[in-house]
Formats: sequence, structure tokens, C-alpha cells
Amino acid sequence: MSALTIFSDTEASQPVWHSTDANEIQQRLNAKNVRFERWEADRDLGDNPDAETVIKAYQHAIDRLVAEKGYQSWDVLSMRADNPQKEVLRTKFLNEHTHSEDEVRFFVEGAGLFCLHIGNEIYQVLCEKNDLISVPEGTPHWFDMGSQPHFTAIRIFDNQEGWIANFTGDDIADAYPRLA
Repeated sequence: MSALTIFSDTEASQPVWHSTDANEIQQRLNAKNVRFERWEADRDLGDNPDAETVIKAYQHAIDRLVAEKGYQSWDVLSMRADNPQKEVLRTKFLNEHTHSEDEVRFFVEGAGLFCLHIGNEIYQVLCEKNDLISVPEGTPHWFDMGSQPHFTAIRIFDNQEGWIANFTGDDIADAYPRLA
């Protein structure tokens, strides 16, 4: 179940707000210029789909975003617990960073935790299958796929280069709860 937990950026031990209601989550995030929507991830992808299968199954959703926002490229990030690179990638994504474009993800399987540092608050968004999130450019954030990752997400970009992170050097992510 999708969830939003909000913390102060100076107190990681006690949340100030929490909800699993998709409408409440959407309202709170939209107020911070973060797009959050529930879409239909209703295609059968098999047990461990390749990128081509995922793109083909959800080209209609990608086309919708391209028509709306003019995005230029997309790919698929799929991670399973048996991936030998899971620890390296988890560590990389757990470092607070920004992007010079919106970070758009449509989760078609599994779950991941986006953590957004907006003003003096931390917004932890548990994104699961059917969730679309768009983190505005320049927003400091990190992503936790958990110690036993299982997710597939379509990533959509404003540029042809794909995922480019600008790491802040702040270790704030170390203070906040992570996925198991």
C-alpha cells in the first residue's frame, strides 16, 4: 500500500504526519509541486520482465506523458534481490541528490521509497505498483530500494542522456528510516 510519512528535517525519530490514503498523499505532495497519481499497471509482465517487454506493455502511458510534457527519452529500471549489483546501486541512490529535470517514475511492479527534502521537511513516499511520481527538478531527494529489492519502474526523462544526478554531499539520508 502506498504511503506518505512526513518528518521534520531535524527530527528523524518522530513523524509529524502519515497516511496511506492515495487522495491525501496526492493532495499533500501536489501542494509541494510533486506530482503523485495512481495509474493502472495492469499488464502481465511475467516473473522477470526485460525492458522491451515493459516498454511495449506501457507505451500508451509513456505516450500520454510525452504528449503532456514533451519528454524525450525513457528506460526501465528493474531490480531483484538476486541482482549482484543491488548493494552498489542501493548505496548510490541513498545519497541525497538533485536533477536538472523532473524525475518521473511509473511503478509497474513492486515498491521503492522516495525521500524528498523540501524546505524543512522530509517526505517519505512509499511508491508501489500503480504509482506515478514526478519529483520537480532541483528537489533534493534520495531513493531506497530496500535490502531485498523487487520493483520495476519506467523512468521518463527531459533529455536524451537519461539519469544524471548532482549529489549534494549531505548525509541527511543516513538519519531517516529505510526500507527493510
